[in-house]
Amino acid sequence: MLAGGFAAGVFGSLLGLGGGVLIVPLLTLGFNLPLRDAVGVSLACVVATSAIGAATFLERRIADLRLAMFLELFTAAGAIAGGLIAFALDEQLLAGLFALMLLYVATTMVRRALRPDPAEAAANETADTVPEPRNLPLGAGGAVFGGVISALLGIGGGVVMVPLIHLGMGVPLRVATATSTVMIAVTAAASAIVYLVRGAIDPYVLGPTAVGVFVGALVGSRNAQRIDLRVLRLLFIVVLAYTAVLMVNRAVAPT
Repeated sequence: MLAGGFAAGVFGSLLGLGGGVLIVPLLTLGFNLPLRDAVGVSLACVVATSAIGAATFLERRIADLRLAMFLELFTAAGAIAGGLIAFALDEQLLAGLFALMLLYVATTMVRRALRPDPAEAAANETADTVPEPRNLPLGAGGAVFGGVISALLGIGGGVVMVPLIHLGMGVPLRVATATSTVMIAVTAAASAIVYLVRGAIDPYVLGPTAVGVFVGALVGSRNAQRIDLRVLRLLFIVVLAYTAVLMVNRAVAPT
């Protein structure tokens, strides 16, 4: 759990995903933890991942703080709502729809990778050097959806927010990733409280996993700017495809 948490922390901080996309399958497949318990632990770990990454991104002025504060109001509302209905929805239906959404976003990202935006080429790009984000109503609506997905699947919402901010609001990928990381802590904390009240967070599992995530997030965020933007985009596409496969398997698995 410690090693797996470390890997999830590094990966999550680099891509703005919070690491939950790796923590949930790690705990369910590797340690046979019930899915709902894995989601609760993942959300608590995501808070640590985002907190470490957010501090570094804000210090280096990569994240758009104003945009993050605006959108996290909507992600937090969605996270609370998602946590309240997490145990009532048909998980297979949700997993199937989510897999389709991930595949669509991954395909869109591949097309953008084949036609790179010259404005995204700067390795040291910061939030102060990019245009103002557009489509704020779209961002607000998508943020609510991202918060719901965060609470239901324990992934922090970054898998929704990064493509939303990047593709829907016209923010360069590096700034979108950093902005999403700043938001994820608030989003995950809002839904983690719901899981904690319902007794769905095992402290014996959370302890070693959270320590690993904390250290991994620190390592990943400190080295984020050393990674080429094209590599970052490729990693994100791989994560989307991998998550989609997991969601398809969950959707078709017998109840």
